[in-house]
Amino acid sequence: MLIRPTPTVVSLCSLALLAAPVLADKAFYGDPPDATHPWGIHDRNRPQPPLVTPGTFSTDDQPGRPPSDAIVLFDGTATSLGKWEADKTPAEPTKWVVVDGALQCVPGSGYIRTKQLFADCQLHVEWASPTKIEGTSQQRGNSGIFLMGQTEVQVLNNFDNPTYADGFAGSVYGVNPPHANALHAPGEWQVYDIIFRRPIFRDGKLLDGGRQTVLMNGVVVQDSTPLEGGGGHRTRGHDRSFGEKGPLKLQDHGNPVRYRNIWLRPLPLRAIDGGDMGVMSPIDVTAKKTELAKSIRADAAKLQGQAKLLRLMESICYDQDPATTATATAGITDWLTTTKSVPAAAIEDRKAEILEMRDAIGYLVRFKFLPADFTALPELGQIVKAHGWDKK
Repeated sequence: MLIRPTPTVVSLCSLALLAAPVLADKAFYGDPPDATHPWGIHDRNRPQPPLVTPGTFSTDDQPGRPPSDAIVLFDGTATSLGKWEADKTPAEPTKWVVVDGALQCVPGSGYIRTKQLFADCQLHVEWASPTKIEGTSQQRGNSGIFLMGQTEVQVLNNFDNPTYADGFAGSVYGVNPPHANALHAPGEWQVYDIIFRRPIFRDGKLLDGGRQTVLMNGVVVQDSTPLEGGGGHRTRGHDRSFGEKGPLKLQDHGNPVRYRNIWLRPLPLRAIDGGDMGVMSPIDVTAKKTELAKSIRADAAKLQGQAKLLRLMESICYDQDPATTATATAGITDWLTTTKSVPAAAIEDRKAEILEMRDAIGYLVRFKFLPADFTALPELGQIVKAHGWDKK
């Protein structure tokens, strides 16, 4: 049950990090933004990832600790049971019970669902089938986990219990069998880690059919499996909308299956759903680049001298506003005039500034943010060459 990276893997990862070069955090570095990407490659203006403190792994005796940003849906307490309700009669509390820190199905009491609604998420669920072996096929330790209340990841005791493949433990029920049977023995805790992306419809048109990745006890058993409408019992699923959000449901299938350590992390929106990761639409990219340019220019207004000028030049990579471009071009001309007047004895002290400006102007010319015949670039090149700064 305890899943950790092996020492060999940790060692190799550490060596790779030590061998990687440390790159400066600077502008004018990688390829610039384009029609479907609002940020450049290695863009320092791209937001930093939020800090998340990882959780801990579970053992058979002890549930692990969720990550710091997780929404905890069941932590073994009666209080967390209050986050759930009866599915058919939502105004009523669930009849499922907490036994020794586990949420246990009471056969015949019906499905339960979360009061809170969710969409795309990372879901962690631990479950255990009864130790008393009763029934065969779908009658042995059966339950299910329904994402947004609609598509089921099967819960079933298949430790030594064949059944139809697309109804096996770890299946997207009625859609796709698991790639492997990685179950522990009945009564032991099984761990599901699920990455869920809902179907997206807009104006009645399917934009993304949705998909699901499932790990069973650390083994991948569903690899970005298309949802195909969510599947179902004896019925082939067809693409359909799941809506914006829905509850997490747990199934009562007549067996006292237990659950523990249930938590969820909402995932960032996909670009197709209004997010800003991955390939975006040209319209959304233009809006984002305009927003970024405005923010950079506001930052430039707080600066002075070359730092202000460089920041204005940087903003042109996102939005070629004529007024800003004219201001930056005039600023470059003034800066170059001042630089040329620096006494020979003091020019060495300006080396870093001059090289930085040459590289920035060269970047803007290379990617056609400034004209190819922009005279400041060859003039700076002459200064650099005259002082031997172009030699490695």
